Amino acid sequence: MSTLMILNGPNLNLLGTREPEQYGYETLADVEIMCREAAKAHGCKVDFRQSNHEGMLVDAIHEARELMLEGKLLGIVFNPGAYTHTSIALHDAIKGTEVPVIEVHISNVHAREAFRHHSYISPAATGIVIGMGAYGYVLGINGLITKLKK
Repeated sequence: MSTLMILNGPNLNLLGTREPEQYGYETLADVEIMCREAAKAHGCKVDFRQSNHEGMLVDAIHEARELMLEGKLLGIVFNPGAYTHTSIALHDAIKGTEVPVIEVHISNVHAREAFRHHSYISPAATGIVIGMGAYGYVLGINGLITKLKK
């Protein structure tokens, strides 16, 4: 059974309590359940992770490359949180490993503060889902699987 890695960046551990008018009331545990169900529908399992530390996310992307080369991983669905707007390191990790990555954002970052309009991740991503709430993860999973079948 193939695996999808679901990565979550800083502050996503606060989902459900942090600015619920912006991010919704689903918790990260709720998101994990949705991801597991969506992946299962495609015959896949999920490696679900969250870190507030940039280096740990870079390490996870590097690990994903090794798993992909071993035929154990299909790709990553990644909500980089605030690192979207600041992390050249994450951009470089995605580009350098050539792992297919779907970038996901719960809120519509383009309808928010101007500093959120730029993503360092998007140019390296295979696809992007923005502003669809927690359901964006499901769309990201479905999109990644569909893209890989082509």
